[in-house]
Amino acid sequence: MILLANGRLITRDPCGVGYIENGGVVTEGGLIREVGSTADLKAKYPDAEFVDARGGVIMPGLINAHTHIYSALARGLSIDGFSPTNFYEVLDGQWWYIDRNLDLAATKASAQALIIDCIKQGVTTIFDHHASFCEIPGSLMEIASVAKDYGMRACLCYEVSDRDGEEKSLQSVQENKDFIDYCEKNPSDMLKAMFGGHALFTISDKTFDRMVEANNGRVGFHIHVSEGMNDVYDSLQNYGRRPVQRLHDHGILGPKTILGHCIHVNTAEMDLIKATDTMCVNNPESNMGNAVGISPVLQLYKKGILLGMGTDAYTNDMLESLKVALCSQRHNACLPNVGWAEVTDMLFRNNPKIANRCFDTPLGVLKAGAAADVIVMDYKPFTPFSDANIDGHMLFGMTGRQCETTMINGRILMRDRVLTGIDEEAVNAHILEASKRLWGRLNHREY
Repeated sequence: MILLANGRLITRDPCGVGYIENGGVVTEGGLIREVGSTADLKAKYPDAEFVDARGGVIMPGLINAHTHIYSALARGLSIDGFSPTNFYEVLDGQWWYIDRNLDLAATKASAQALIIDCIKQGVTTIFDHHASFCEIPGSLMEIASVAKDYGMRACLCYEVSDRDGEEKSLQSVQENKDFIDYCEKNPSDMLKAMFGGHALFTISDKTFDRMVEANNGRVGFHIHVSEGMNDVYDSLQNYGRRPVQRLHDHGILGPKTILGHCIHVNTAEMDLIKATDTMCVNNPESNMGNAVGISPVLQLYKKGILLGMGTDAYTNDMLESLKVALCSQRHNACLPNVGWAEVTDMLFRNNPKIANRCFDTPLGVLKAGAAADVIVMDYKPFTPFSDANIDGHMLFGMTGRQCETTMINGRILMRDRVLTGIDEEAVNAHILEASKRLWGRLNHREY
């Protein structure tokens, strides 16, 4: 039993007390047993191991609803001669080029790098969308083994695509099926599966049919939709309908499916997403960095669509993405008074709702019976701080790097900014060697 207390407690519990000035949580067996004031909990649980928040902010662990482990080793990378002028060139010249050279060892190192970075920035649940067309079979189990060893809560899938030919496409369908089979045979609320797909312009109708057959209705799909206009053009020119309608025709939409990006969706597509109760995830920094546009978050939100927030692995700092989401929506609307409620809802309320369609234990909230996924932020406010202005402090004061303690499933993975159970220096040395090998393959020289 652990008592993590002596901090400003944010519960995100809409049905209970939302804020306690000096509070904490008692955890046991991977769950939260009780939430309350520090004094009351100390008196009630005198034998619990005490973890002192030292006046920091205690809050639910953050959830990343869309990321890519396969891109983790790209930090600082320069590919010789690569200067993209459009989104397709970004994909083909960088990300597909990387995953075509990503073997199982590099996949494992990528998982180690991203998961460690998430732990250090207070992210306790990830929805990953993997691609390693160099070596597909077993890639999801490599990631799963790292997630298990390091204590990360994860939902994984493989990116089905026809871009590298039919054999690779068949392997990617099988990789999803095999991992779904594994999760069914080894049920755990720390590891879940979805059925991944890249984007519609790289997936034929024949492959969609194979995906649906292999899944057999067991899990939701996780797929990129209308991230660039090439998705829209391809669907209209080759299939006579827009991307969301094409997904609906294949039976892919539904309450367990995640559509990533959804930048170039029209009103009719929004209505179809809403009617099928399909989820969407916005990735603001990645979209702006790839110059593909800004998702119509305000319109999606007005339609009542369950809209969450991811990073597309552009960063692992969810609070950084929160800030960019607000600025991008205001810039796009040319209005300085919009977006606040929408973007904070996306991260703090909708991401937990998305996660709770996949995981069984309540996530993103501190209350009795919820998952013991708790973080402490080293944030000492110099302006008034209360339940009336918490989100303002999140937007304009906090960053992920201020996380000093991370607990997932009742297990403390980082305490006072020191990872527990992980020899960070040794792992980093291993990751560095893996990245050197990968960069050497990409640029045909040693690093």
